[in-house]
Amino acid sequence: MPMNYAAVSEANLRPTSRSFREDINGVRAWAVVAVILYHFGVPGFGGGFVGVDVFFVISGFLMTGIVVKGLERGDFSIFGFYLARTRRIVPALAVLCLVLLALGWAFLLPSDYKTLASHSLYSLLFTSNIEYWLEAGYFDVASHEKWLLHTWSLSVEWQFYLILPVVLTIVWRMRPNKVVQRVFIGIVLLASLGVSVLTTDTNPSAAFYLLHTRAWEMLVGGLVFLIPQASAIGPRQRHLLELGGLALIAFSITVFDNRTAWPGWPAVIPVVAAAMVLTANRSSLWTGNRVAQWLGDRSYSLYLWHWPVYVDIVYVGLRDDVAALLAGLGGTLILGHLSFHAVENPLRKLIGRLRTKQAIGWIAVSVGVVALAALFVWSKGGVGGRFPANVEAVAAESENFNVRREECHPKAGISNPSCVHGGKDWGVIVVGDSHADALVSGVAAASPDQKIGVMQWTYSGCVLVNGMNKTPELQRRMGGKDYRCAEFIEWVDASLKSVPQNIPIVIIGRYAQAAFGHNEDRSQVEAPEVYFSKVYEATTPEFLNEFASRITQSACELAKSRTVYMMRPIPEMGVDVPKTQSRRLALGLPGEITISLESYRKRNAWVWAAQNAAHKQCGVKILDPTKYLCDDLNCYGSRGGQPYYYDDDHLSESGNKLLTPMFAQVFSNLQ
Repeated sequence: MPMNYAAVSEANLRPTSRSFREDINGVRAWAVVAVILYHFGVPGFGGGFVGVDVFFVISGFLMTGIVVKGLERGDFSIFGFYLARTRRIVPALAVLCLVLLALGWAFLLPSDYKTLASHSLYSLLFTSNIEYWLEAGYFDVASHEKWLLHTWSLSVEWQFYLILPVVLTIVWRMRPNKVVQRVFIGIVLLASLGVSVLTTDTNPSAAFYLLHTRAWEMLVGGLVFLIPQASAIGPRQRHLLELGGLALIAFSITVFDNRTAWPGWPAVIPVVAAAMVLTANRSSLWTGNRVAQWLGDRSYSLYLWHWPVYVDIVYVGLRDDVAALLAGLGGTLILGHLSFHAVENPLRKLIGRLRTKQAIGWIAVSVGVVALAALFVWSKGGVGGRFPANVEAVAAESENFNVRREECHPKAGISNPSCVHGGKDWGVIVVGDSHADALVSGVAAASPDQKIGVMQWTYSGCVLVNGMNKTPELQRRMGGKDYRCAEFIEWVDASLKSVPQNIPIVIIGRYAQAAFGHNEDRSQVEAPEVYFSKVYEATTPEFLNEFASRITQSACELAKSRTVYMMRPIPEMGVDVPKTQSRRLALGLPGEITISLESYRKRNAWVWAAQNAAHKQCGVKILDPTKYLCDDLNCYGSRGGQPYYYDDDHLSESGNKLLTPMFAQVFSNLQ
């Protein structure tokens, strides 16, 4: 007879050795500490995502142990396994989602609230990893604004939990012994690792979020359980094995950072390290002390609450405030402790005392209530009308971008859909990156003749500079082999040969990001995202000179056959303008967003010099948006409560119309 799910408890199925349980708990503790410190931006913890890999190994070890021990006894129940996992994971997660939705009603603006609601649904369905993978892209919401981003790892684990017992049960019925299980897991492990390494190079977002590229990490834990523990290993060898594993975990945490292609080959180090600690099978000063055990007991609740605490700090604009971050760390410990004692443990025990049908009903109703609340918020678009009209109008500017962006602004492949804005007859060609896409309707609005149209040739993250290549890291981030900026530039050059020479071209681009990296993440080290003759690890004067020279050469090459306009760079605000402004207004704080003209010039002086050189050498005409967006002291992201941007650096459909007088000169010079 299948055993009742209540018997399938982690207490029953953990290793019987108390020291071993303490060891696992201690490793969990330091893994969650690494994750939390990394997310809070503490120096020296650049690779905190290593902690998630350690969690995966431990989960694989424990879950494989639960399944295999049950199969050996002959009383394993797949249904019981699922229900036990539900009891362990779902209640605390559902409470977290409910609390965030309740607080969101009072504090989150509609667009943010709608996003939270949809992410709550995906989290409760354990598909958030898939959703975040699908969302990943150039215009994606910043990660530190996604309240439930961290639930991607729970979704991966849950998907693993769904498949593991079914597969192991089938294999066991075919050949009931651990050797076959070991061989099977080893084969799948190697296949998953191979796919992970390949996908990390070609599609890093998929490699990071999806199960098939992460399964090997959990299967390593399963293999550790299935491999006979070598009783011949003496205390000294175990001690060295544990120290070696902990040292490798520490090495991974301090050496790897957000520029490391992950998971891929680098993830092998912390995964093997975690396996070493599990194999050592001992408790030590590092893992058995009271602090580690306290943190380990609460590791799940701490993990659940740490990220929303950090997002809240970002949301109110205190991301760079040390005192706020320290308070956030303290708040995480308090909330994790409260969640453990008031939610996680009591609800797990309560459900464990219920009959199976009662437990299923209780869980279904509880999750259903939270899911329905999230669905209501999502269906109502974030429930507008909860804030003053002017605040919500400012927040809505986040959606006020080129309505044809998805159609006309590719981020993969080579060619371009060649969208025409305004009239049907080509009069002007706009070429460049997403800044060009954001401005193309402003260019079209400047046309004095409704018959004259504006052709859009833009490509995500791709400024028009011949011979430019993306760094391997950025190439991976932008989509791997499918992202083909260099080939797109070649396509533009080839296509222009068939375009009448009396049609001018307007070149628009965010050159500073290519040279320094984006400036909305203050923790990012300045480094080039592109290269020409060689890859530079830092933005040096030598690199800037080469980049500037290429900008000038590219423009002058085009100017041999047609009139070329180059627009000065758009000021980058460094913060999401409509979101930051609306949040300030909602809190009763001054809402205008500005940067100093001096900081703009410092970041873009080399671009201006390159454009000036093109003007002097080959007659390229210059368009200067700073005359419309800046005064003698500041450049404005908003004025009079009206945002000019839809994020931190792209002008909105309202903001780009400020530049219509500037673009009018392009049409006034048409022959």
